[in-house]
Amino acid sequence: MKFKSILSAALLVFTLNFALAQAPLAYDPDDSDFSESCTSIMVGKQASTDGSVMTAHTCDSNYRTWLEIVGRKTYSAGESEGVFWGALHTEEPWDLRNVVEKGRIPAVEETFAYLNTAYPCMNEKQLAIGETTIVGRPELVNKEGFFLIEELQRVALQRCSTAKDAVLLIGKLAEEYGYGDSGECLTIADKNEIWQIEIFGSGPGEPSAIWVAQRVPDNHVAISANIPRISKVDFNSEEFLYSTNIKERCKELGYWDGKEDFVFWKINNNKKPFSIREFFVLSNMAPSLNLSYDQEELPFSVKPDKKISVRDVMAFYRETYEGTEWDQTKNLEVEVTRRNRAEGTTYQEKVKPISNFMNNDIRALLNHLKPNVTERVRGIAVIQCSYSQIMQLRDWLPDEVGGVAWFSFDNPAQSPRMPIYAGTISLPESFAVCGQHRYREDAAIWAFRETNRIATIDWNKTRSILEPEIMSFEDKMFEMAPAIESRATQLIEAGKNDEAKALLTSHTHDFASMTMQRWKELKAKLWSIFARSM
Repeated sequence: MKFKSILSAALLVFTLNFALAQAPLAYDPDDSDFSESCTSIMVGKQASTDGSVMTAHTCDSNYRTWLEIVGRKTYSAGESEGVFWGALHTEEPWDLRNVVEKGRIPAVEETFAYLNTAYPCMNEKQLAIGETTIVGRPELVNKEGFFLIEELQRVALQRCSTAKDAVLLIGKLAEEYGYGDSGECLTIADKNEIWQIEIFGSGPGEPSAIWVAQRVPDNHVAISANIPRISKVDFNSEEFLYSTNIKERCKELGYWDGKEDFVFWKINNNKKPFSIREFFVLSNMAPSLNLSYDQEELPFSVKPDKKISVRDVMAFYRETYEGTEWDQTKNLEVEVTRRNRAEGTTYQEKVKPISNFMNNDIRALLNHLKPNVTERVRGIAVIQCSYSQIMQLRDWLPDEVGGVAWFSFDNPAQSPRMPIYAGTISLPESFAVCGQHRYREDAAIWAFRETNRIATIDWNKTRSILEPEIMSFEDKMFEMAPAIESRATQLIEAGKNDEAKALLTSHTHDFASMTMQRWKELKAKLWSIFARSM
């Protein structure tokens, strides 16, 4: 009876999830701490298996899911461009409802093309940016500032070709025009190096910004997951960049006495600078360090025991800590009696129908049936994810080919990825439609989300169907990539850049079409399973 109750509850919660996913700007009960809303893993070029540089981003909240390629723009001398607030929740690129111009800044003669996700992420010069919200002190937020973090990302991608230049531009603009957002971390990478910048408002008075950036060593990996991570700042090292008069401003605000070490996470948060996600990734990449979850802080970055491939990073983004002490389902296995009708016999089978993607209602029900049988643990892969991408940057290839965002919609543990190259010039029409406000069959995300939500009804039955499909597409993606990239490189070397971009664009469209079609087919397959079993 308990098993039937759990399954009935799962069906109810699926219906609730389906409705909640369509509600604009609604609080998501799956995310009991909404600030835990992104994960960015970074890999330096000497830490990767192939010499590439990587940064990444999961957008784990109810932000827009439409994306587009924004082409180059040109401006005349003396022109300015707007800085906008409100675009994170629009339904389509041309939807300007609730979008306001906060101010204007001088334009540049020509901008770079870039991939415009909710948090703009990669440009045509192999500059890529991951983002995680780190909140910080509420009294530092000054809404008079021009810039929210996503606009700083956009401007940096339009104007910069290196990570360090992007850090300096972001810092300069935030100080000059004011930063109006809560604390944010950007993990900025180019084809040679990675910088992590943590930025906050400057508090009352003239809007400015307080920020520090630290360079990730080339042979290291790092992670940002919604908690400030930068520790002791060495003001004499070229590995650090920081805002003007930062020491004086922090003393003025009473956050630093001028005598102790300038530890940035203590100044802006004074909360332990890591949680499970950071510990899990760093300890698994460098087990020889014997890192402890009881430490006051973890290293900012670590040298991995073995070099990391892009597929290793993809695997981390599917993590729910299954099989570890943080597995929310570790106590949820149940033994049921099965019948073999053909033989007229019965047998016992252990099943685990509830997944780590359960929401708070299911968790409450389970704990009501048996107190403390499960607890909420924030995984890397979460059901409330809007989209995610791992961005790989390769200096031995032309920029059009070397930069690639391995992109997926919805839960990264339930959806396949698809390639979007720096030279891609357009995306499928369905990518330009957000699926957060309502159910829309013309929104690309719903090709995946609908199937993925159905799969959570009984994860014991469905994961054996879904997970092999994910890996099959991942295999196919990396089997196809060398030929596509080689041909595009040959075209570029022959001066046929437009043909190379057309080839890369066609590949993105074709691969996206294959994955969306397959997930629609899987939806019907999953429903047929439940039609037979209920």
